[in-house]
Amino acid sequence: MQKQNIQSNINTIQSNRLLHNRGIENNARFFLVSTPIGNLGDLSFRAKMILQECDLILCEDTRVSAKLLSTYGITTPTECLHQHNETHRIHHVLNLLHQGKKIALISDAGTPLVSDPGYQLTHAVIKENIKITAIPGANAALMALTLSGLPPHPYLFIGFPPPKSTARQNSFAILKAVENIGLTPTYIWHEAPHRLVDMLKDLKEVFGENREAAVARELTKKFEEIQRGNLKSLLDQFSQISPKGEMIVLLAPPSSEKNNHDMIDLDANLIEALKTMSIKDAAQVVSTALHLPKKIVYKRALELQKI
Repeated sequence: MQKQNIQSNINTIQSNRLLHNRGIENNARFFLVSTPIGNLGDLSFRAKMILQECDLILCEDTRVSAKLLSTYGITTPTECLHQHNETHRIHHVLNLLHQGKKIALISDAGTPLVSDPGYQLTHAVIKENIKITAIPGANAALMALTLSGLPPHPYLFIGFPPPKSTARQNSFAILKAVENIGLTPTYIWHEAPHRLVDMLKDLKEVFGENREAAVARELTKKFEEIQRGNLKSLLDQFSQISPKGEMIVLLAPPSSEKNNHDMIDLDANLIEALKTMSIKDAAQVVSTALHLPKKIVYKRALELQKI
């Protein structure tokens, strides 16, 4: 018994020293705390200590967070802060912070604010000059990137694509058009499982069936899986099953040869169209044919007219 008490005291001293060395005692009052994306064992030691010591934990869904908190014996009071009530909760939270309360913000999984609520509140906290810090941890997008086999940098995290096909294709077309002026990252999206096949169809329509891609699902969980291939093979595969779980979709950058070819193809089509059409009509026809935004094609047509 005495040996256990001694070890407990040693652990307490080590914990306090670790917190001090890692800058926890920096007078911060608002904490953005990253939580596991699936495996509850991924909660960091520092995150656990902060959640225990705070006066209040703001949760995207208190019912979801309850499982994590109970696993670690964290009894700090919780309140909801989600996309439907965030604006109305800001004044209340700022008042608590001004009273000296320490408040943590967590989402259902992963890093707060990344495709989750909390930006409006965080922005308000910063404007009030309230000390803020973040406790880093799990992030599904970056984990998927490292496992995808695709170029890790530069990368562009976009969040969820539009849910409707027309809007989704338009958003993809803008990215494809920007590639023509040199932006060539690996793209990363979140997507709901019931929309995965439709998203892959739209990616294939805009970027071509041979573009390399990857789909990650259920990261850190029992059925974690990464599927890699071109858009055609991935579409064929997921069209035959019912995708389940949290999805991350990644798209490789174009090869330099393909990117140069696309730019030449755009210019060639515009030059030919401008022989018989106005700039406006030529931009309309070419943008439709190449799945590119009309504004960008129109701007390029104006540039070609000056050459």
